[in-house]
Amino acid sequence: MRCCVPILLALVSLLAGCAATVPPPSAARLGLRLAPATLKENLSLQQLLHVERDGRSDDLQVALEIDAEQLTMVGLVFGQRVLTMHFDGKKLDTWRHAMLPAQVRSEDILEDIQLTYWPAEAIRQALPPGWQIEDDGLQRRLLLDGKPVMLIRYSKLPRWSGKVELSNVRYGYRLTIQSAQAAQ
Repeated sequence: MRCCVPILLALVSLLAGCAATVPPPSAARLGLRLAPATLKENLSLQQLLHVERDGRSDDLQVALEIDAEQLTMVGLVFGQRVLTMHFDGKKLDTWRHAMLPAQVRSEDILEDIQLTYWPAEAIRQALPPGWQIEDDGLQRRLLLDGKPVMLIRYSKLPRWSGKVELSNVRYGYRLTIQSAQAAQ
């Protein structure tokens, strides 16, 4: 058990940095749940996620696989699995490490993945009234009633092949995603 203490302390540190405070009802997330097939790509990515929030920064290694039938994501901290998500377009199944704070929600992670990688038109069709998405290739903006909620910048196309910087204005965090293939 003594050998696991540093891993668990690092895990708690990472997850505390990712955990969001509960927003007021007016700031609810979209609840975006696009079918994996609407991505129109098959992806298998190894990524490093760097999260910045409230003066903290933490890293998470991720394996992300998406095909027409499903999205699967496995998150690791120091080689230990802390989160597994599986989404088939209808049901989101999640396994969570016992130390994972309740504020780290798989639904929010799925939404960020889809807002980052899915085609703007697929997202646009699923947006509720008042929401807009603007996309000019290497930059994407999500707006609510004309006010920015999220800004996503891509280093190159296709979007998953380079560095991605996601700034969530509404929830006050910044996420940098670096795919392993882009780091070579």
